[in-house]
Amino acid sequence: MTTLGQCLRALFLLLLAMALVLWLIDWVRAPKPPADFAQQVFHTIDGRTITVAELSAKKPLLIYFWSRDCNVCRYTTRNLINLSGKGYNVLTIAQHAGDDIQIVRLLNGKHLIMPVINDPTGSLAASWQAEVMPTLLIVKKNKVVLSTTGWTSVTGIQLRHWWVKKWY
Repeated sequence: MTTLGQCLRALFLLLLAMALVLWLIDWVRAPKPPADFAQQVFHTIDGRTITVAELSAKKPLLIYFWSRDCNVCRYTTRNLINLSGKGYNVLTIAQHAGDDIQIVRLLNGKHLIMPVINDPTGSLAASWQAEVMPTLLIVKKNKVVLSTTGWTSVTGIQLRHWWVKKWY
């Protein structure tokens, strides 16, 4: 018969192993942005000209790569739209999502609360080596601090954002 302490120890070790595996997967899949990524000039679908440097100067910037063909992306996109509405600094890059009008329809007009860049050919995602969709990077003061790929909960995004604000 096992004791409560043994069960808790086994649970702790299991959670630790899962966290290690997830961290390793994120490390292997981590995108590698070009050296000058912060100074690259981007044009949003609503006509603005922006740079990562200006967006990440005062508070952490969540850069979110997604694709119309990615089933998981619709859930993560909804989470990021909600966070953007709450004041989080979000930049989305829509890969293979059609023309600007199609993206506006996909986002139900939410492109007005966060900048959206159209990457119709996937060349921008390729130059950042963002090979898995969705991909989320957190940039602070021109430096990629954290990244993750695949589905991420609102709580997971908020914890990562808090970590970057507190420690970087």
